[in-house]
Amino acid sequence: MAETVIYDLRGLKCPLPVLKTRRRMADMKAGDELVVETSDPLAGIDIPHFCNEDGHELVAQERLDAGHRFHIRKGGVTLG
Repeated sequence: MAETVIYDLRGLKCPLPVLKTRRRMADMKAGDELVVETSDPLAGIDIPHFCNEDGHELVAQERLDAGHRFHIRKGGVTLG
């Protein structure tokens, strides 16, 4: 069963949210979900780009009063 982890990166500035998200995703299993919360305004561009480049699915992206929340599913799942 897939696991969902919440990762609070509020207060960090570019490029730290992407770097820390990449490192955290590397330790997860394919299909697991990571919910990333960040206050960095550039994360709205950087995190979706990271997902696309690294083969992860951006399940949802929310704009919050104090930043963004991203729901990311780790790539590598074989469906069938």
